[in-house]
Amino acid sequence: MFEIVKRDGLARIGVLHTPRAKLETPALLPVINPKLATVSPSELYHHFGFKGLITNSYIIRNSETLRERALAEGLHGLLDYPGVVMTDSGTFQSHMYGEVEVSNEEIIGFQRSVGSDIGTVLDIFAEPYWTEEQTAASVEITLQRTEEAAAMKGDMMLAGVVQGSVYPRLREDCGSSMAAMEVDVHPIGGVVPLMEQYRYRELVDVIVSSKKGMSPARPVHLFGAGHPMLIALATLLGCDMFDSASYAKFARDDRLMFVDGTARLQDMHGLECDCPACGVHDLESLRGLPSKERGAVIARHNLYELKKEMARVRRAISEGTLWELTESRCRAHPALLDGLRRVGDHADFLERHEPLSRDGAMFYTGPETLGRPVFQRYHQRSRHRYQPPFAEYVQLEERGKPHGRYQGEDFQSLLSQGALPLVRTVFGAVPPELDEIYPLAQSLFPGLSDGDAETSADAGMESFVAAHGLARSGKIPAGGDYDVNALRAVAVARYQFGDEAASLLLDGPLELVVSRKTGKIRNVLVAGEHVLSMRASDGFYTLRPEGAAKLIGGLEAPTMRVTVMDDAVPFNREGRNVFCAFVSDCDPETRPMDEVMVVSADDELVAVGRAMMTMDEMLAFSKGVAVKTRDGVPSKG
Repeated sequence: MFEIVKRDGLARIGVLHTPRAKLETPALLPVINPKLATVSPSELYHHFGFKGLITNSYIIRNSETLRERALAEGLHGLLDYPGVVMTDSGTFQSHMYGEVEVSNEEIIGFQRSVGSDIGTVLDIFAEPYWTEEQTAASVEITLQRTEEAAAMKGDMMLAGVVQGSVYPRLREDCGSSMAAMEVDVHPIGGVVPLMEQYRYRELVDVIVSSKKGMSPARPVHLFGAGHPMLIALATLLGCDMFDSASYAKFARDDRLMFVDGTARLQDMHGLECDCPACGVHDLESLRGLPSKERGAVIARHNLYELKKEMARVRRAISEGTLWELTESRCRAHPALLDGLRRVGDHADFLERHEPLSRDGAMFYTGPETLGRPVFQRYHQRSRHRYQPPFAEYVQLEERGKPHGRYQGEDFQSLLSQGALPLVRTVFGAVPPELDEIYPLAQSLFPGLSDGDAETSADAGMESFVAAHGLARSGKIPAGGDYDVNALRAVAVARYQFGDEAASLLLDGPLELVVSRKTGKIRNVLVAGEHVLSMRASDGFYTLRPEGAAKLIGGLEAPTMRVTVMDDAVPFNREGRNVFCAFVSDCDPETRPMDEVMVVSADDELVAVGRAMMTMDEMLAFSKGVAVKTRDGVPSKG
């Protein structure tokens, strides 16, 4: 069983519950060669803190000594390792050296008999140079073998490997087929050649297309991705588990891993590393060690680098800053930058998982920031959900955020004359009613703009104006007074909830409760009822039960709804959170952090709160919070 503890878009901090132990993700599983362990499994667990590892069941099975010990002592006894052990099946050996002398049924049975926590199917490694027809045939074999393995796995968890080479349709179809089978982990296989050849742009396509088909309730393992420079990007795209044999392989070749690349010891001019492995050495003393001893030091250095980067990525997820971390990491190599730029081509998919807002500000790190899904969301909603109050506009240049604080007098003067002030920003045109919402006000850009940002600003202005049929005004501000908040109250509701919901919410005499200190909207009352509250942190609304009561009769189900099973209704009415196991339906347009109505099977309002997941995730997970409930609604009876 897998559950999400914290998320940042597709990236997740989660817990995989295995029969033996829990594995927190994102997790890196060091690869242990059962015949040649550069660093012992016990040290990996107790000293480095790696709570899972991966080893090769095919190698163990083919060694009489190792096989007998594994069958007698169990895999954990053989390795002297108390954590989660995942086993590979021999697929990579088949890929590297030709056919392996074992059947899928035999290797699954062996993995189960030696007590593997997560066993792997003997899938077909699809090469990037294979034709689509050749790849499709291999995927069919992989799917057949996975179905066979699922029927005989017993208590062992099973990794069903998603193959499909570089063909997005095959990847997605394979993932969808795997999602329907009794597997527990979704590895993405056949990607090592792409990583070895620095084909990160194609790797991004492979990960995203695979993710589209997979069950979101299962962790995703990116096979062979064991370099610290790649982990942030892969995690951003929704990968939860990684494995690394490179820490030891690179060490045997005197290569040191860093987050910005790999360095050969012979080419280095300094050892700027304070990890415990390197701390007692300078460059010359490290070079002077005997080969085996030197390899052991470098292997431990590589493990420390991997451990540190995994911790940094987890922190970024918790803080909502994974985009910034990924963008900085991808500037370490042009091929990684290619991969990052390719991410922008998948903005539609990423936007479905992008939270409505984050706790902190969005930082602009370079032109690639413009490809983030928040830009696409603003462009779409500001064109389709915003309704300009006037037919003419005046373009203003940005002077500070929120714009109303620095350009409020200009806003009032123009609005009083019937002209809409539009501030030209990197997001495009920003009308005064939307200048406080995330990320428009909660973003930081350099004072000296680059060409891509300027192009984005111009293009955004032009498309906004064209979408709304606005004409440039020749009017000159001449003083006046206008209540921007009256427009803001309606515009934010439309932007956040859509036109139909906003019309229902605000149908009646409108009264705004405004902060005396800041002048910002606090509460929205309609006909004396408190229907909405506005958050100062991101400029969006929280939905009140009175507001939900206005929506429930006017919006057709399942719009803005999360439907819960009858057993959960009494608890949710008390204001308790909604858990995935009790969700039966959900609005497919729900985004993380959206305001939703919790309803019973007969569409009676039960509670209001904020969605933590998308519809697909709520329906797929059996554990975890689907909606953080704010207010329960008593039964009318």
